[in-house]
Amino acid sequence: MSIIQGILSFISLTIFSALCGLHYFGHLSAKYDCETSYTFEKDWGNLQRHSSSNTQLLGSTNEVVFMGDSITDRMNISMLFPNKPYVNRGIGGQITSQMLLRFRSDVINLHPRVVVILGGTNDLKKMKKYHPIEGILENVKSMAELARVNNIQVIIASLLPVCGEKADGRPPFDILRVNKLLFEYASQNGIIYLDYFYALVGSDGLLKQELTTDCLHINEAGYMIMAPFAEAAIQKAQKTNSN
Repeated sequence: MSIIQGILSFISLTIFSALCGLHYFGHLSAKYDCETSYTFEKDWGNLQRHSSSNTQLLGSTNEVVFMGDSITDRMNISMLFPNKPYVNRGIGGQITSQMLLRFRSDVINLHPRVVVILGGTNDLKKMKKYHPIEGILENVKSMAELARVNNIQVIIASLLPVCGEKADGRPPFDILRVNKLLFEYASQNGIIYLDYFYALVGSDGLLKQELTTDCLHINEAGYMIMAPFAEAAIQKAQKTNSN
């Protein structure tokens, strides 16, 4: 570590400690969550989120793992896929590099037959200035390759459409570009492509208002539309796996 890096690290730690001190003594708004900030700094991929549940599932039959961000996290798996040994490993707010970081602990170690990968919308919002759109594909490719090496069939899901002010940070044209890259990669590599976008988009190219809570996240009606598409892709993947 250079002298400059050391100084910057010391300054950051000093500021963090000072803010937390003010927080704990009641001089800083409760909105500043020191515990969350500390956890994020030490566990950027949030591997601890599902660690306890993963331990309990070891040795179980886990047919499918849904891997993703908040769109996946909010899926009510037991309602949408009753009596199915499907596992939800979504974490809200994550970008694809965070998903890749926890892919072994949250997917591979559970030994599923199939994984459904859905991620990238947060990359568009958070990383566009610093990371090209192709970076989403690279992270999804890495997850897919890890899965296939471990004999897990892969389903790559499209990004969902958005609407309203959410389209400012996630322009529809960028979503289409990402989906085109994902579709081409899946097609060229014998991977199933799950087109949620087609199922949810309106004639204006935006997410249908009646299917969303905030123009980004999907409501129950939206998930009820998505579920049959997902199940059809899963059945196809399972047949491929059995051949």
